[in-house]
Amino acid sequence: MSSNVTLKQIAEALGVSAMTVSRVINNKANVDEKTRARVLAKAKSMGYTPNHVAKSLVSKKTQTIGVVIPEIHHVFFSEVVSGIEAVVYENNYQLFLTNSAEDVAREKNVIEALRSKRVDGILLSCAENSKDFEYYKKLINSGLNIVFFDRCVENIGASCVSVDDENSSYLITSHLIGHGYDKIAHLSGPENLSVGRERLRGYKRALEEHQLSVKDEWIVESGFREDGGYNAMYKIFELPKSEWPRAVVAINDPAAIGAMKAINEHGLSIPDEIAIVGFSDDIRAELMPCPLTTVDQPAFALGKKAAEKLIRSIENDDEPIENIELLTQMKIRSSCGSHE
Repeated sequence: MSSNVTLKQIAEALGVSAMTVSRVINNKANVDEKTRARVLAKAKSMGYTPNHVAKSLVSKKTQTIGVVIPEIHHVFFSEVVSGIEAVVYENNYQLFLTNSAEDVAREKNVIEALRSKRVDGILLSCAENSKDFEYYKKLINSGLNIVFFDRCVENIGASCVSVDDENSSYLITSHLIGHGYDKIAHLSGPENLSVGRERLRGYKRALEEHQLSVKDEWIVESGFREDGGYNAMYKIFELPKSEWPRAVVAINDPAAIGAMKAINEHGLSIPDEIAIVGFSDDIRAELMPCPLTTVDQPAFALGKKAAEKLIRSIENDDEPIENIELLTQMKIRSSCGSHE
């Protein structure tokens, strides 16, 4: 039997109308169960494959969703994608996964590739050097459904799903202060992205509320990778030794892990001589020689929420624009010098 079996051929083989076959294939009502079973069995035996292209021309939907993550090495994003995939599968959509590799030019290329596939919407976590927010506005104004996740672009007409970054950063910085640390540095993310701004804001708020000085030389942009954390920590060590901080709040766990390498290379003991905390609860955090205190982000739940929001936006023109924040929790380990 040809692979291009049509609904008409199935109808002729069964002696029923093509409309009846169409209703069964498209899971419509008003078909008795015996006929439905016969049609499905015959379609299977004849090797029928739905023509999604033709269907999309009628419905103006492809039942596909694009996902753009900034990197594939960070376990956080693989867990987010798992959450996305669970929702996408349940709702009969297909997923195209792409990676910008933290490069804005590549990000634009993969977005345009997804648009060429006529995806119904895109879930996007921006590359760390993304600054051309007018590009995102043009996409949204063209009618493309976009939901940002983790790394938000605010006030451009799109929803975002993230965690309570400012408060989480405030709490973990306050945790260090509560255990006697008063000289605390911050390895920051890029301020063009919400995650960088909010975690910096939380760090500063904790210091100010505890009447500790905020020193510019202790705030060094690291980005989100290990090499960035390593280089940022080395920059701090260029200060006179008397001005070295006693603790570090890193933008995320990869940056913290890179910083820990730099700390060890300077012959310093963690946490006895310098404490450090991260963000995201990377799978490696608990396995470090000095297990890393961190903020646990609910990555799987974040992916589910983002996918649910995008599908609602695709299927309902009246779906409101929202900024959805999920709660986090601290994972206290040895690197902060306290088990409480």
